[in-house]
Amino acid sequence: MSSVSSLSGVALPEGVVRSRLLVREGGEEVYELFIGPQHPSSGHMRFIVRLEGDVIVSVDPDIGYVHRTMEKLAEGREAIKAIPLLERMTIIDSHNVTIGLVRALEKLLDVEPPPRARYLRTLLSEINRIASHLYGIGIAGIMLNHSTMFMWAFGDREVWLQLAEELTGARLTHTYSVPGGVRRDLPQGFAGKAEKAIRYMTRRLEEYKRIFLENPQVVARYEGVGVLKRHEASRLGIVGPNLRASGIRYDARIAEDYAAYSEVEFEIPTFEEGDSYARMKQRVEEIKQSMHIIRQVLQKMPSGPFFAEKYLRLLPPKLRDQVLSTGSLKFPAVFATMKLPQGEAVARAEMGHGEIFYHVISDGGSKPYRLRVVTPSFRNVILFRYLMPGHRFMDFPAIYGSLDYFPPEADR
Repeated sequence: MSSVSSLSGVALPEGVVRSRLLVREGGEEVYELFIGPQHPSSGHMRFIVRLEGDVIVSVDPDIGYVHRTMEKLAEGREAIKAIPLLERMTIIDSHNVTIGLVRALEKLLDVEPPPRARYLRTLLSEINRIASHLYGIGIAGIMLNHSTMFMWAFGDREVWLQLAEELTGARLTHTYSVPGGVRRDLPQGFAGKAEKAIRYMTRRLEEYKRIFLENPQVVARYEGVGVLKRHEASRLGIVGPNLRASGIRYDARIAEDYAAYSEVEFEIPTFEEGDSYARMKQRVEEIKQSMHIIRQVLQKMPSGPFFAEKYLRLLPPKLRDQVLSTGSLKFPAVFATMKLPQGEAVARAEMGHGEIFYHVISDGGSKPYRLRVVTPSFRNVILFRYLMPGHRFMDFPAIYGSLDYFPPEADR
């Protein structure tokens, strides 16, 4: 079946959507529809959808089309070089996706970042979280043929990408947090630019509500669709906004107590409905809380070094003075000969998509003997199989968009 527009309203190339007729016991006709693995409908993965008429019987998500063996690659290089590698799992949230790895390495190395570094990590994490949620909201919008929501969210995401670039020197893959601290200090005038971005985004969220969340057509597509009940969310091991939209107040920022989250005040929004509409509102509320955290971080930012003195003392005096004077650290100079003590460590962090978990085992060398990462999209992928049956086929894109699933993150 060529040139089918079943998901996004865009004509899809030959091979994106294919179907075949199956006959079950009793003579019931079931169509087996293959969606993907090409973009734009599937996000580099394939769905095997079985339909009776236009009612979904079952959905099998088939990952494996962007598999990059990142865990195995990380075991073949120095530990510090795993950070820029693993950022590529979720390039839209690259600091939150690697902060757990950095914390695991710090546990092995028995080093803690100084207070200023912890606040700077929190600052970038929340900037990334806002950008990640805006990406998800934009994709959800275009899946409902709401091109304005797509363009608005992606345009507003640029505001936060520019802030991240000014803080870290890189637009997307920051490699900002390293064992012992961060690579760069806070730029001059950053607080004023962040406050301007917060005021702008606060106004925009109200406009999002009017044009999208309160749009009768959007409400009709989302409300009561793809309901994930509280006990099922817990039983299935769901994480992140998809869990909290079903009424469970769990967030790794509080459970793990990393960065400076224990020193700022913020709420963990939850909704009880557990439907696609609740999941979309959940992300909007989390953007508001992230902006609240950013304001507090910039107000409470402690003075002092942005990198652990333990490692700065290892540098030649001239290089150490250069780091302190420029406020920028070229991390290979510090970690070129770093070896991990023998042992193992685990750490978790809260990404925009949910909790990420790292397990690092060292045999005493410079490379991890074993590195294991469990990503939130990998834990949430079961929802495609669980939430879809019984819905109409055109509920598929609504549910998919509400889950904010990122295929390369699951298919790491």
